[in-house]
Amino acid sequence: MPPRAAKKRELVGMVSTKTVNVNVYEAMFIFDSSRFARERQALPAEVEKMITAGEGEVLVSRLWEERRLAYPIAGQRKGTYWLIYFRGPSTIVDPLNRQCEIHDGILRQLVLKVHPHLVDVVLEHAKAGPTQPAQASPSPPPLGRDMLDIPDLGNDE
Repeated sequence: MPPRAAKKRELVGMVSTKTVNVNVYEAMFIFDSSRFARERQALPAEVEKMITAGEGEVLVSRLWEERRLAYPIAGQRKGTYWLIYFRGPSTIVDPLNRQCEIHDGILRQLVLKVHPHLVDVVLEHAKAGPTQPAQASPSPPPLGRDMLDIPDLGNDE
């Protein structure tokens, strides 16, 4: 047998070992507000199911806010923003985007990879939830002329 044929046989028996990176991702979804109002738990659960079906693990899933959109999307003027952090293989992003594009309740989505050095800080902040605006300390009452300590500069003759 020629040496080339022997080499070919060895390659056929080898298994490809492609490594898949596992990353943490931040995903923002804009849900149809009217559908979200009817199914408050169903829409986020469907997205989480898509992530877990792609071998991902949901780390944080919470409501961001509900607001008027800058421009109508699919005839909708209001959207519900939902934030999800998840860990998964790098191959999860494309199928997730495709599934979201054909889902009626999802108007838009954006999936970003979180830098490995920032994962702990970002997740800690996300788990804390939305922060309330700081209460302004009550301002002291305006000072009147009678409340000012003005030294007497009268003429001493």
